[in-house]
Amino acid sequence: MDLKSGYPYWAVKSGLIHSFPKLTRDNSCEVAVIGGGISGALIADELATHGHDVMVLEERDIAWGSTSASTALIQYEIDTHLIDLASMFGDEQAKLAYNSCLVAVESFAAIAARVKGIGFRRMQSVYFASSRSDSITLKEEFLARERTGLPVSWLDREGLSERFGIDAPAAILSRTAAVVDPYRMTYRLLAAWKRRGMPVYDRSRVVDIVVRPRSVQLQTEEGFHVTAKHVVMATGYAAQSLLKQRIARNRSSYAYVTDPIDRTVLGPLRDAMLWETARPYLYMRTTSDGRVIVGGEDDSIDIPARRDARVAKKAHRLAKRVSGMFPRLQARPAFSWAGTFAETADGLPFFGAHRQYGPRVLFAMAYGGNGITYSVLGASILRAAIERKRHALFALFGFARFH
Repeated sequence: MDLKSGYPYWAVKSGLIHSFPKLTRDNSCEVAVIGGGISGALIADELATHGHDVMVLEERDIAWGSTSASTALIQYEIDTHLIDLASMFGDEQAKLAYNSCLVAVESFAAIAARVKGIGFRRMQSVYFASSRSDSITLKEEFLARERTGLPVSWLDREGLSERFGIDAPAAILSRTAAVVDPYRMTYRLLAAWKRRGMPVYDRSRVVDIVVRPRSVQLQTEEGFHVTAKHVVMATGYAAQSLLKQRIARNRSSYAYVTDPIDRTVLGPLRDAMLWETARPYLYMRTTSDGRVIVGGEDDSIDIPARRDARVAKKAHRLAKRVSGMFPRLQARPAFSWAGTFAETADGLPFFGAHRQYGPRVLFAMAYGGNGITYSVLGASILRAAIERKRHALFALFGFARFH
């Protein structure tokens, strides 16, 4: 599946960081993680840290799929508002989703501190109203988050302009957020485990899955077999093709990165990620070397050739919007790209077993705007499933909620 177009900044910046071997013989393990992107790496890390025998299989080069196109905003804020989740699942489940994501951001920070050299930085999140009418709903959302105990502050038009130079009716300021280079993190995390003995194979495409009562057998394109007690499908947006049930819609999102901008020009934007209430929304973040990444202009295109043809035009539109908001930035595109992402009806991910395959095949579908945060949570959910333990998010983040 072709998951990206153009020139994703992370891959352009770092190239192929580390060489992993292909699978060239039959093998066995306790847990086979299919997918060598950021989700697969975080899941493998969680399982290996807790003593499980893990193997990673990736059909491309490591991190070369949607991870290389990710803009990597690490936040607890879900694309679906807390008040909307409450109307779908009740107040307690909505609070559970948001509070769990808040904890996941801190868990991710702990992992990042262990890996190092991956551009991890703490940020503030500025979620601003795109229109005056949106500010009414945004205030309701703020009050709901405040009652839940989330670390938020309210900014009116004057405060938003003074602190961040944004001309908008109002915003929710969240103090818990971060950014990272997902490409380097994936490589470094898996390379560290490979040095400790975890088998990590890229360019090893799994073409057949046979579920047996006590094991699962995988067959690669070259005819080699891997026998595992459990399999985790961490193949991102491509995993939907394995299910008869349609659980998400694939869409395309567009992004670009600027040349480095002086710190004094960036000002408070250097340590803040921005996003808006309009859907699809424009969002911005900075990199460790002072570049600005801008994303948005999402559409329903899921045909690679058509997506490829739109990258330059979409980047131009995004740059025009940013220029109108921040004339001093001169935030022109240096590299631009597009990537596939998936949206679920409720904005929540899917982690766990699906009745189509039974309990030994587990899915990791970190779909939505904060997929990396979801992957941290999903890693703990999947570990609990493998260890036959209870987890508070089994129902809310599982397939049963749509059955």
